[in-house]
Amino acid sequence: MHRWICLFALLFTFNACAGDTSRQPARALFVGNSLIYVGNLPATYAALSTANGHPLHSQMIVKGGALLHQRVADGSVQRALSEHPSELLILQEQGGALLCWPDESACTTSQAAIKTLAKAGSDAGARVLLLGSYQSHAAASGRLIAKEAAATEQAGIPYVAISEALRTVSATAPDLPWYDADRMHPGPALTLLDAIQLYRAIHGRLPEHGFSVAAPIYLPKSGLDADLRDANAAAPLADTPTHINYSDAMIQRINAMLRTTPP
Repeated sequence: MHRWICLFALLFTFNACAGDTSRQPARALFVGNSLIYVGNLPATYAALSTANGHPLHSQMIVKGGALLHQRVADGSVQRALSEHPSELLILQEQGGALLCWPDESACTTSQAAIKTLAKAGSDAGARVLLLGSYQSHAAASGRLIAKEAAATEQAGIPYVAISEALRTVSATAPDLPWYDADRMHPGPALTLLDAIQLYRAIHGRLPEHGFSVAAPIYLPKSGLDADLRDANAAAPLADTPTHINYSDAMIQRINAMLRTTPP
């Protein structure tokens, strides 16, 4: 009789655990500049990841024109990782820094900052990636990718290249909104491309499902500073759009183009 009671209790426990399909979302921390916040890549990536089976909550430390060495100097990334442990730390450097603008010291300073933040993330238990920026001209794009790849190799972290993928897909599908009205910052299609390339690098496959983003869809003028904030927190400026939808068809269209592009 005792054996049957134990077997029943074990079966009940197994069924209760099997029926509990809820899980706490993972956390991601995005650190960078307007190339991250215009279009709200952190919220977009969280929505894409969640819709494709990997629940995620994003936070960000971003400011227009910011450089990664500034985040080393103020200690904000280390504090955020200590107070809000994250499974992912996604860095993006200002485009000109690794192209040595305005001089060679910009490169060495940027490389050192990437290495320092990569170690801080790794020490905190996070998986750290550098998300590339972009250049529209072929020669500049090639130099940028080489510099970004070298910086990540030095830091010992994965590199998610964007520039050549963007040049390829934007030429193939010029009708999609790759850029903001200023022709520099990301438009919705580029924000989605960034999110897909991140998902591809992290999970080893392309996402399948469309999704909606219920969060501020920031414009270049955002009112953001370099404080830690949830990606879906209310925007500082009241006229910031608050929703965007990415359909299954748009996901599949970009996926089809990316299948011929190295990750």
